[in-house]
Amino acid sequence: MKHMRWAAAAALATASGLVLTGCTGGTDSTTGTVTLTYWGTYGNGGNSAQTQVLEDELIPAFEEAHPGIEVDYVDMPYDGLKQKLTTSAAGGELPDLVRSDIGWVAQFAELGVFRRLDGAMPGFDQLSEAVYPGTLQTTSWNGHYYGLPLNTNTRVLVTSQEALDAAGTDTPPATFQDIRAFADALDGTGIAAFADSGLSAWNVMPWIWSAGGDVADAELTTATGHLDSEESIAGVQLLVDLYQAGSIPNLITGNAGATSTSDGLPGGQYAAILDGPWMQDIWAGQYPDFDPIYAPVPAGDGGSISVVGGESIVVTEGASSGDAAYAFVEFTQSEQYQLGMAKAGQMTVKPEFADAQAEIAPYYATFSDQLEAARARLPIPQAGEVDTILSAELVPAFEGDVSVADALAAAAAQIDTLLAEND
Repeated sequence: MKHMRWAAAAALATASGLVLTGCTGGTDSTTGTVTLTYWGTYGNGGNSAQTQVLEDELIPAFEEAHPGIEVDYVDMPYDGLKQKLTTSAAGGELPDLVRSDIGWVAQFAELGVFRRLDGAMPGFDQLSEAVYPGTLQTTSWNGHYYGLPLNTNTRVLVTSQEALDAAGTDTPPATFQDIRAFADALDGTGIAAFADSGLSAWNVMPWIWSAGGDVADAELTTATGHLDSEESIAGVQLLVDLYQAGSIPNLITGNAGATSTSDGLPGGQYAAILDGPWMQDIWAGQYPDFDPIYAPVPAGDGGSISVVGGESIVVTEGASSGDAAYAFVEFTQSEQYQLGMAKAGQMTVKPEFADAQAEIAPYYATFSDQLEAARARLPIPQAGEVDTILSAELVPAFEGDVSVADALAAAAAQIDTLLAEND
């Protein structure tokens, strides 16, 4: 049995593997009605437009189309949901369905908490082929799929007309060469050409992928030869060169006193950042006069490739009725569900709905285009450890204490050890 990463999950272990029994839903023996319990974070523990759409429109529509199935949605804070899943799994009392952060899927799949869907759920192949490829990657573990993408997001380059004017250009930097020129043009203006808030995979992988590099091989067996390749080095070196030239502030290396990207871009301190579609509403409330300009991640030799975020819909091993749970999973992929949530601020996982989504909010179009080639971070249970490794090894490279090549080689060796644990 693989090493258990949560003490609470140890109660799941038996001599033959992980055994889960019971759930918080069930079937009423007198009426035959199946009640599916669905845990999620749409309201992050409170009321929200997303929770209202789910409870007032989408669940009633599903129940009307599926007589005999009821859905009981339980909203929780983000951090609380993961803890609740862990303790509930240990006690054998799981919900039927979970809106899971994409970073949790491999962790709970390894523990035997989330149910494998490929080869089990009717119609899974057709449903999985209809989503953005990068979003499907986030549901994978050990060669199988343990969910379907539910909603998604990605990071794009965000700038402003004021920043472009200061750099003497009409268009956002579209390539690695452009962003170097962008930084040169802003030298002496007091405006940092680019800013980011860390050196985790979420931050650095768009630059590594766009340079033509990667973090590991396709089979997830080794990082050495990939994370420390010439292409990966070039992606990080771009950032290091800009940082050492003073064109990227030390927010990226963890200076807690530095201005955040969400304030620094509208405030005029930063000319460009990478961020997601959620910022549109935040800026509208905090900086109503700020008009962000969205553009693709600057392209290198590998193209313009960003990173996938979002949540997945999963079925637990404690589901009282697999057929009923599968029916709801299929419903979440429908136009009604996907566009209903798009109206409440969640991006669709299906390219076929991208145009309709852009009619709801035109700024979504840039993010939808970026999602065509966006990729998932390593879908392994130790993804958080990968972030820690990258940050710890790259900060000295930015500060000039080690070369980028040596930093990535050291990170790759440590990630190799993590990957070996999953054999």
